[in-house]
Amino acid sequence: MTGIEELLTWDNPVFSAYVLASAILVLKVMGQGWMTVWRFQTTGRGLASPEDAAKGLLNPAPDPSQLEIDDYVDRSRRMHRNDLENIPAFWMAGFLFVLIAPAPWLAQGLFWGFVAARAGHFWAYATAQPHEIRATFYSIGSLIVIWMGVQVIWVVLT
Repeated sequence: MTGIEELLTWDNPVFSAYVLASAILVLKVMGQGWMTVWRFQTTGRGLASPEDAAKGLLNPAPDPSQLEIDDYVDRSRRMHRNDLENIPAFWMAGFLFVLIAPAPWLAQGLFWGFVAARAGHFWAYATAQPHEIRATFYSIGSLIVIWMGVQVIWVVLT
């Protein structure tokens, strides 16, 4: 059996792939928030909370209409919410998956498959592709996370 100190090292290609994929996903989550801010700043619409429409340096001419839903801004907000609903599950399942010492080719395929699925989901949502396309990318990522979780349970219980 492999010790944790051997698994959580840069010499372990599974751990290295997990860390790199996770870091990319950190940037994805944080970048999506900034994309929402940028979309508001360029349109002046789609604020989320009443206090956001107060006069300030970033909003020198507030207007009640700024609180109306703007699909361009809200689409980015929904994308961010979707990331926050899905990516943390990957971080947890992926870390636990590292601890069961899977084959490197399998772990790397799953980790990069999840990153690719989230990139595809981003593209589909940002460009307003049909729901079926976005749902396909979501489903791929979701099934990867579920599979890793099931594998962790299987290894722990057997």
